[in-house]
Amino acid sequence: MAAESAHFLEGKKIIIAGSGIAGLSFVVALRKQWNPAFKPPDIVIYDRDNREVTQKREGYSLSLNGMDKDSGLVAIRHLGLLDEILKHAVTGPDSVKSFRMWDKDWNSLMELSFKPYDGLPTAGIRIARKDLRNILTEVGESDNNITWGTSCTSAEILENGRIRVHLSRSDNPSSTETEECDMLIAADGANSKIRAVFRPDDTLIYRGAMQMGGVAKFPHGPPKPIDESWGIAVSGQGVACFMSPVDKTSAVWGLSRNEEHPRPVFDSGSPDEAEALMAEARQIGHMLQGPFPAMLAATEPSSAFVIPTRDKVPFTHETTPKGVIFIGDSNHAVSPFAGNGANLALKDGWDLAAQLCENETLEAAVAAYDKLAFPRAVKTVESSHRRIAVAHSSGLKFGLLRVVFGVGSWLMWLTGR
Repeated sequence: MAAESAHFLEGKKIIIAGSGIAGLSFVVALRKQWNPAFKPPDIVIYDRDNREVTQKREGYSLSLNGMDKDSGLVAIRHLGLLDEILKHAVTGPDSVKSFRMWDKDWNSLMELSFKPYDGLPTAGIRIARKDLRNILTEVGESDNNITWGTSCTSAEILENGRIRVHLSRSDNPSSTETEECDMLIAADGANSKIRAVFRPDDTLIYRGAMQMGGVAKFPHGPPKPIDESWGIAVSGQGVACFMSPVDKTSAVWGLSRNEEHPRPVFDSGSPDEAEALMAEARQIGHMLQGPFPAMLAATEPSSAFVIPTRDKVPFTHETTPKGVIFIGDSNHAVSPFAGNGANLALKDGWDLAAQLCENETLEAAVAAYDKLAFPRAVKTVESSHRRIAVAHSSGLKFGLLRVVFGVGSWLMWLTGR
């Protein structure tokens, strides 16, 4: 940016609602890119959860791509964390393929591999979400205070242009506090409370499919081929099953099919509901062979889950109040079939910080950020809808798709890459 006596954020206060991947990426990126000639903003981070990571919220792995400029590994490299992240990869440079698709008997239908982007050592890895978040948290906490167990429940714009944020602490939920700031970064997830205030009609949309699953434990390592690869089995009978290693002794699976309406909330703390879910999964996935029976038998009941495939349309910030910026899932929540949520979150954090540091006004910075973040989010959401349709295809449609699965690796998994 041009030489100035001050930066528009110099000495200002920023509140970040949520210390997930997007929020942590932003705070680390802002500190890394901030011009030391200016006084840095005061950053306060609030997260609804306690510091300890629970298996229920973090007990799975996710994909970090490194095949184009919008990949998560590009952001990780910018953050200076690439070597540390690669140490925790459960699949990566030494894996056979980046992604696989199998039939119900675990015969290979499709294998995807990509060239690494711009000198990266790999085009993609799988990493346990808890490891990614712990690495980001350690770096984020080194320069900033994270207040755990505190939710940002609401916000309002004051007459002087500042933002008043309402807080609720988990140890005293009946009592609320407020804090004022100059910028509010809403990184509070798919069910964002901040979005509900400023965009009350912008809610999640059910996309007509359900995924049930859990985390299976294997003391001697997951069964083949999940010990070295990850992907989805497509039965051709309207049922699909995603599988991926989480670490050296566990793997996550998610069985899915189309259902017209979302299910009632699953009680993950109920042993009876978990047992019933495993029985239902066994019945729904009866046609699946390969590692599926072993995965089902080794699943820890406490890890069982039911996820409706919900997402939302991404948006830009022309109509949001000045100083309130939505990143990650709060802006563009995606379903499990997107396979790109963490990449979007990491890039959102880096790109927003970069534009805030490089531009001369807040308005210019946010507009420049939207030009980067909005198109990639739209692409991800749209490709996930095509994946849902293919994964749950049957009959003649599946037969035709099977013929073309090998053509261009099915257009690079229906252009989602």
